[in-house]
Amino acid sequence: MPPTITPYTINVPDSALKSLKAKLESTNLPDVVDFIDDWSYGAPLSDIKRLTDHWADGFDWRTQEASINERLPQFTTKVEVEGFGDLDMHFVHQRSEVKGAIPLLFVHGWPGSFLEVEKLLPLLTKPADGGPAFHVVAPSLPNFAFSEGPSKPGFGLKQYAESMHKTMLALEYDQYVTQGGDWGFKVTRAVGHFYPKHCLASHINLVLAKKPAVSAVQEASAYTDGEKAGLARTDWFAQEGFGYNLLQSTKPSAIGFALADSPVALLAWIYEKLHDWSDDYPWTDDELLAWVCMYQFARAGPAASARIYYEVQHPKNEAKHAFATGYIPDVKLGVSIFPRDIYVPPVAWARSLGPVVFGGMHAEGGHFAAHEKPELLAGDLRKMFGKDGGASEIAQRFAV
Repeated sequence: MPPTITPYTINVPDSALKSLKAKLESTNLPDVVDFIDDWSYGAPLSDIKRLTDHWADGFDWRTQEASINERLPQFTTKVEVEGFGDLDMHFVHQRSEVKGAIPLLFVHGWPGSFLEVEKLLPLLTKPADGGPAFHVVAPSLPNFAFSEGPSKPGFGLKQYAESMHKTMLALEYDQYVTQGGDWGFKVTRAVGHFYPKHCLASHINLVLAKKPAVSAVQEASAYTDGEKAGLARTDWFAQEGFGYNLLQSTKPSAIGFALADSPVALLAWIYEKLHDWSDDYPWTDDELLAWVCMYQFARAGPAASARIYYEVQHPKNEAKHAFATGYIPDVKLGVSIFPRDIYVPPVAWARSLGPVVFGGMHAEGGHFAAHEKPELLAGDLRKMFGKDGGASEIAQRFAV
């Protein structure tokens, strides 16, 4: 390991645990009305009450903490981001024992974290089918989990991309490929835009692609039943699921006071998305609370993660980040679409984003594909970079 890389162990202070328990025990929940458990209105009271009680008296963070530390090899390194100085970056790094493995940068989103990569690690570092293997790096984005957050405004997509790229360089991965969904989509797109000589290919499982220009007659007959269902899901999100984005994109400090002061507000804010954006995934209470704790105990605080929405919508000293949804010509692109994601366009729309060399549309899975359907996502990566895949020459380059 390069000397600039330091092993990391999660160790939340006892004072933070004591404060959390006190806040949970003094929670004021909403009054009961006929529709208080209707998901159409948001997280149900009965679920939040159960989870709050369990968080206060049944959930053992120290056991969770020790287990995460044992399961996931974690590290930190300092990277210098232009205009923002040095930032401590936290990341998971699992090297493959397979000769010629491909360095893979995995970028999470909101309300996810580095925990999303866990189920992919054995599938990518030790593939059972003899296909391509990967060295996997999964950073916590600045302002998330155990990475440091910038103290100045203006930390946008360019800076997030720079922090990801320099983390890979710190690990002596001069060339690599990327994988991302949610914010991982835009951040890895920015990496490809700013560092095309280093980012050789990108795979995405959220596809924010423009609708191609077609006539009304063509459009009526163009889509399969699955694609029509995907477009209906996309419309649902635009009409019924986008409110959080508008708030975090315009007034992140307003919701930030609630998230910082009330662990139950944080729980409800995140739990609703884990429910609505997954494909009937059977979340356990401990699993769900571990995800929420990545925000509750975040180095930059529970409110910090909302700021990425504002900064990306209000870029400083540069044009709005059109490149994220524009055509990036020099980075091979693979896409995987899952039916219960929040944007579910036809695969063909992805051609507006770059040179598509792999496209897959699945019959099950949601927004958190790496966690919900790791076998499907890992299988797509192996196909894309495998012997007969559209990015096979990249695997051959590392095998030399």
